[in-house]
Amino acid sequence: MNLNAVLEGLLFVVGEDGLTSEQIKELLEIDDQKLEEILLDLNNEYKKENRGICLKVLGNKLKLTTKEEHVAYYEKLKLENDGMLSQAALETLAIVAYNQPVTRADIDEIRGLNSVHTVRKLLSRDLIEEVGRSNLAGRPMQYGTTSRFLDYFGLSDLSELPKIDEKEENDEEKDLFESRYSEV
Repeated sequence: MNLNAVLEGLLFVVGEDGLTSEQIKELLEIDDQKLEEILLDLNNEYKKENRGICLKVLGNKLKLTTKEEHVAYYEKLKLENDGMLSQAALETLAIVAYNQPVTRADIDEIRGLNSVHTVRKLLSRDLIEEVGRSNLAGRPMQYGTTSRFLDYFGLSDLSELPKIDEKEENDEEKDLFESRYSEV
């Protein structure tokens, strides 16, 4: 088995998290000398002009990175974060999934925050879509989830969404509300 290829694969899998020398030695079951040989071989391979990646030690971790001399090409991509969804996106997506069809005003009210940018991002990523218009004043757009949403979360249909347990009403909160707003 080619340990150079195994290490390259490991570094690819962990991505920006990288691996420490100790983790690499443990995973590959090798000593310091063998690790140095592998790193030297990989560095020599990545120094070739026909390679777009290189090895770097950032902090105390070894990582695969892109070559600095190619940065002008990478900037042309104008990449957005296509990997993980932000906390705001997940909250908004959950609101849409459990309450669809739902308007942006409903989303804002539930989150307590303006969600116009988050809704746009979710629309552009094809995780939600416009499903109609509400009968409310101004006929605001209503949103629902897409089949891509189901694929993204590994669901066959919306019935597979986790069930939300209704919170039992806290007696202290109830008493506080009733004491402030009860009829005199």
